[in-house]
Amino acid sequence: MDVTATAPAAPRRARPRAVVAGGGLAGITAALALADRGHAVTLVEGRPRLGGLAFSFRRDSPAGPLTVDNGQHVYLRCCTAYRGFLHRIGGADLAPLQPRLDVPVLDAARGRQARIRRTELPVPLHLAASMARYPHLTPGERAAAARATLALRGLDPADPALDERDFAGWLRERGQSPRAVEALWDLIGVATLNARAQDVSLGLAAMVFRTGLLTGRGAADIGVPRVPLGELHDTLARAALEKAGVTVLLGTRVRRLRREHGGTWRVVLAGRAPGGTDDAPEDFPVDGSPREGEHGRPGREARELSAERVVLAVPHDAAHGLLPAGALEDAGRLLRIGTSPILNVHVVYDRPVLREPFLAALGTPIQWVFDRTGPAGLPGPPGRYVALSQSAAGEEIQQPADVLRKRYLPELARLLPEAADARVVDFFVTRERAATFAPAPGVGRLRPGPVTRAPGLFLAGAWTATGWPATMEGAVRSGLAAARAAAGGAPSDPPDQAREAAGRR
Repeated sequence: MDVTATAPAAPRRARPRAVVAGGGLAGITAALALADRGHAVTLVEGRPRLGGLAFSFRRDSPAGPLTVDNGQHVYLRCCTAYRGFLHRIGGADLAPLQPRLDVPVLDAARGRQARIRRTELPVPLHLAASMARYPHLTPGERAAAARATLALRGLDPADPALDERDFAGWLRERGQSPRAVEALWDLIGVATLNARAQDVSLGLAAMVFRTGLLTGRGAADIGVPRVPLGELHDTLARAALEKAGVTVLLGTRVRRLRREHGGTWRVVLAGRAPGGTDDAPEDFPVDGSPREGEHGRPGREARELSAERVVLAVPHDAAHGLLPAGALEDAGRLLRIGTSPILNVHVVYDRPVLREPFLAALGTPIQWVFDRTGPAGLPGPPGRYVALSQSAAGEEIQQPADVLRKRYLPELARLLPEAADARVVDFFVTRERAATFAPAPGVGRLRPGPVTRAPGLFLAGAWTATGWPATMEGAVRSGLAAARAAAGGAPSDPPDQAREAAGRR
C-alpha cells in the first residue's frame, strides 16, 4: 500500500498591524485603504465621533431640534479622491453634484445679480458666455480677466518659484483691478483657499484655478451634501470601517510613540477605560452649544498598541509633538505652518428668505449663503435656516455672538429683501480658529510628504504635500498617499468610482 506523505500546512501569515491616529477624512481614508490592502487596522480618535473638522452636532433650538454642521463644506467634480471616498462609504447619492456649474452672485451694494454658468462648449469656451455678460466687471475688466485665466495655463503649480510668490502680485501684473480681484478672483479663491489673494501662494492659487477652470468643462460643478456632514463622515464612515474590519477607538488619543528593537512601534494611548462611558464633550466652540473640553485627562486609562506601521493623521502641530527625534529632517518646519480661521453664522427665520440653494455675495461682508433647512431637519414650514460661511475670518473669529448678530442681520436684510420683514427665531455662530493651514507664500516648502525617516511611520492630513489646498479633497488624497506608502505600493489614481473625467459631463 502506497503511503503519500503530506507536508504540514504552512503557518498562516499574520496580517501586518497598523495604527492610524486621527479620525478625520485623512485618517478614515488611510484606515480603509490599509484594511483593503490586508492590514489589521486600529483607528484612534480623541473625539467621541469621526469626521475631524467636517462634522455635525445637535442643537436644541427655539425653532425645534436641529442637526447643525459646524461649517459649510462643498466639493467640486474635479475632487475625484473625495468623490471616491463618498462612493466607498455609500454616500455619493447624499451629496449630489450640480448637472452644470451655476452660481448666483448678488451685489448687495448695487442690487444686481449675475450667474456664473458653464455650457457644453470645450474649455475655455465653456465659461465665455457667462463671463461676457458678467455685470460685476466692466467690459475691460472682463477682457483682462479672460487673458489672466488663459495665462494660468502657462504656470506649473509644482514650480517652487511659484510657491514663493503671492497671487495678488501676479494678478496685478496681468492688469487685474481691485474690483476684479474682489468680484472674481477672491470670490472663488477665498472660499477654496481660505485666504485673500495677497496672502496666497501663487502655486496653490494656480493649482486651484487651473484645476477648476481649465481641466474640463465640468470640473467646477459644485456638490453640496443634502444630509448633515455627520451622517456622511461619522455614521456612514464608521459603518464602512466596521465592514472593512477596522477597530475604531473613540474618545482615545495617541499620547506618544516608541520604536521597539524588533522594528515594531509601541503606541501609547490615553482615553476611556474599556466599558466606560465617553464623557469627553465636543471640542468645538459654538455660542449656545456644547463647551470646549479636553480629552485624555488624568484618571483615564493608559493603554498600548503594537504595530508595524503607524499613520499620524492629526493636525501638523499635534504631529510635531508625536514625531520621534530625527523622523523629519527639520521637524520644526511643521510649527511654521500657519493656520487660517473660518466663521459660520447660523440664522433661523420664520419664513423663506433665500430663493436659491446657495449664493455668493459682493458689496457686503457676507461671502456665501446656504439654505440648510432640509439637512438640519428644521421642523415643518414655513421656517428657513440659512448659514453664512465666512472664510479668512481674521479678527471676527474672536468677536462675541451679540456683536456678530448686530453686524450680520442687517447685512442679510440688505442682501435678501425677504429677510428684512422676517422674524429671527434663532441666531448662533460656530468657529474654527484653525480651520485650515494658511496657504501663504512659502508654505509649500514646509509641507512634508507621507514618508518619514522613521521606518514604518507615515504622515497624513490636508497639511501634507498633496499639491492641494486644505480641502476635503486634499485630506482624502493624503490618506491614500500615506496608505500606499505604508503598504509599499506604487502611486495610483483615486478609486475607480471617481475616475470619470472631470469634463465628461
